[in-house]
Amino acid sequence: MTTTHIDVNVIDFDALGAWMDAQGLPGGPFEDVSPVAGGTQNVMVRFSRGGVPYVLRRPPLHLRAKSNEVLRREARVLAALGGTPVAAPRLVAACTDESVLGGAVFYLMEPVDGFNASTGLPEPHASDPAIRHRMGLEAAAALAELGRVDHEAVGLAGFGRPEGFLERQVPRWMGELEGYSALDGYPGPDIPGLERTAAWLEDNRPAAFTPGIMHGDYHLSNLMFAYDGPRVAAIVDWEMCTIGDPLLDLGWLLATWPGGEGDWGIGTTITGLPEGRELVAHYAALSGRDLSAINWYATMACFKLGIVLEGTHARACAGKAPKDIGDALHATTLALFARAQTFME
Repeated sequence: MTTTHIDVNVIDFDALGAWMDAQGLPGGPFEDVSPVAGGTQNVMVRFSRGGVPYVLRRPPLHLRAKSNEVLRREARVLAALGGTPVAAPRLVAACTDESVLGGAVFYLMEPVDGFNASTGLPEPHASDPAIRHRMGLEAAAALAELGRVDHEAVGLAGFGRPEGFLERQVPRWMGELEGYSALDGYPGPDIPGLERTAAWLEDNRPAAFTPGIMHGDYHLSNLMFAYDGPRVAAIVDWEMCTIGDPLLDLGWLLATWPGGEGDWGIGTTITGLPEGRELVAHYAALSGRDLSAINWYATMACFKLGIVLEGTHARACAGKAPKDIGDALHATTLALFARAQTFME
């Protein structure tokens, strides 16, 4: 992991030390303190204490309405996955008391020994196309492992609302898009294929599904890979996790996958990866789920993610986000809806 601009002094280490002592964790001075770069605005700091390495994760410095609740959910999911084979960061301890660190909840996890492919490939991955091909299959395998977890058995009953999950999707995200019009300066969505995609999703929605744990934002940039081979060392950034239809995670992977139509993908331009149909076949062999409607899930992922990204474009039109970022994300939205057409066909 690489360092970022986060100031480690935002952490009150005296308070953190007292809390760690109360949890029975090894004591002593804090050593090797350094910030960790992540894909989100959450603060992450690496340190060692008593000879044990940790990563602390807390919400952004400027808390949003649901920042603490999101972190509480993340910690609950990581705790639930601790006894499973899922490649998730291992939770050490969580503090859900906002008063300990000045208004923010936080948790400690074990550092992940791995790299993020979106920031570049080390050797042997960079020069071995067979390893890169296998990395894609391992991404599908790690997702299938998550989909096999019995969410009720690991203590996540009531964590989400799987009843009516698929039925809610199109109205939920069309409503989100409609809400952007309240922003002054946003002329409304100019997204070719929007209405056609929404209608197709409603007309072709799967009749039933098997509920399970969803990561909610499953793409290559949210995976850490092992340094010594193609294995997924950890799935990271569980902010969007819920109980829903795990096949939407596979659709999300396909929607954001590098290559294919327009040679477009989120966060990385790795070459030599398997094609989408290989990911689907590999997932199918490991999951036992019915993938006959996988194009619906991939289309839904394009639709949902495109609308999410359009929100930043709308805020940029209103002067509440940088124009260059808003323009770039609007272009990505258009690419997602174009990709959705290929899945629909």
